[in-house]
Amino acid sequence: MILVDKALAERQRRGNPIRVAMVGAGFMGRGVARQICRYVPGMELVAIANRTLTKARQAYEEAGVPQAHEVETVAQLEACVAQGRPAICADALLLSRAAGIDAIIEVTGAVEHGARVVLEAIRHGKHIVLLNAELDGTAGAILKVYADQAGVVYTVADGDQPGVTLNLVRFVQGIGLRPVLCGNIKGLHDPYRNPTTQEAFARQWGQNPSMVTSFADGSKISFEQAVIANALGMRVARRGMLGPTVAPGTPVSKAAEWYDADLLLAGGPGIVDYVVGAEPGPGVFVLATIDDPVQQHYLKLYKLGPGPLYCFYTPYHLCHFETPTSVARAVLFGDAALAPQGAPTVEVVTAAKISLFAGQVLDGIGHYLTYGLAENADVAHQQNLLPLGVAEGCTLRHDVERDQVLTYDDVILPHGRLIDQLRREQAAHFQRPPLIPIPASRMLETDLPH
Repeated sequence: MILVDKALAERQRRGNPIRVAMVGAGFMGRGVARQICRYVPGMELVAIANRTLTKARQAYEEAGVPQAHEVETVAQLEACVAQGRPAICADALLLSRAAGIDAIIEVTGAVEHGARVVLEAIRHGKHIVLLNAELDGTAGAILKVYADQAGVVYTVADGDQPGVTLNLVRFVQGIGLRPVLCGNIKGLHDPYRNPTTQEAFARQWGQNPSMVTSFADGSKISFEQAVIANALGMRVARRGMLGPTVAPGTPVSKAAEWYDADLLLAGGPGIVDYVVGAEPGPGVFVLATIDDPVQQHYLKLYKLGPGPLYCFYTPYHLCHFETPTSVARAVLFGDAALAPQGAPTVEVVTAAKISLFAGQVLDGIGHYLTYGLAENADVAHQQNLLPLGVAEGCTLRHDVERDQVLTYDDVILPHGRLIDQLRREQAAHFQRPPLIPIPASRMLETDLPH
């Protein structure tokens, strides 16, 4: 909030608030709406899009805004924005196209739908703030290219663990150390969890069972760490990451003891990883190093240990509380909390959660049939591995054993999806010959930005 809070206060004083619209009104979206509407001066949530309109209206009502107006056209939405009347709609593309909106917050977790919304918003000159690591981890690199061409900021939100990690990385780099590992603290990792096993927990917290499952089965952590890797040029030490498990309550300050120092100090780009059981969870940590013996002496004095690896950590991530800060950074300062740096370095590939059979149609992330594993992008390309972000809706060509990692050759892709086109464009843009077997006749005809 340093600097951002004063800039927002000045926008409030001048009567010129940032106008932001949000796509998605689930558990996290309702939190974002409440935060902006009640606690963020200098910013207005002018519209919410959700396929179920009652949930969009509920998000506003819970935030203390009882009179949202339902709109069905861009003109109607633009009129509401101009008149200062909050709007709701079922068609998210209205938000992407309407004038008078500075930024779009995309908080659905849906890859295909999110890609359409984001691409259309970029075409219409809007900054993008994602609470959708699944989309960024699948096609973020090419979406960032389009955003750069359009002169808008594309960023993953602060508050979620990847954004918090990047804040910590920037701090560590700013004091002169070199990050060699970016880590995430988990309380549970079981790739065979499903919405049935997680239903009670989800109900307790008012969350979606499939979203909760994606955290438990490792899919979400894979996306989050891939997003970080792609922002920093890092890799994974092995498929699925190392993921050490420690005794519950073990302080994360001991993280340097859980990793091979020779691996981390070899001079490579560094790795992303996670640990199960450490405290404080669910925070993030960074292992970093510095060669200067005088600075090492100071770090030892300041209780960071003898080195050569020093552990820095943030004990929490506050998700929706910090999302508005990401919006302000993008709109007011042109600063992305986190964005891909270029070609992907880590992908999230698809593994079978149970034995699968020919003809089955794969379900979504955090469901019953698949889970995600982080893999280095060059390996994923060489082996033609199927990204988890494109797996939903694919039809299996033959039987697949549990824990087998799927390839594009194992499935038939649905016809006419934008996400498949973006994947091909991403491969072409970064000069990685695509192995994806999609005939030209299957390519989606759409007016992409150039």
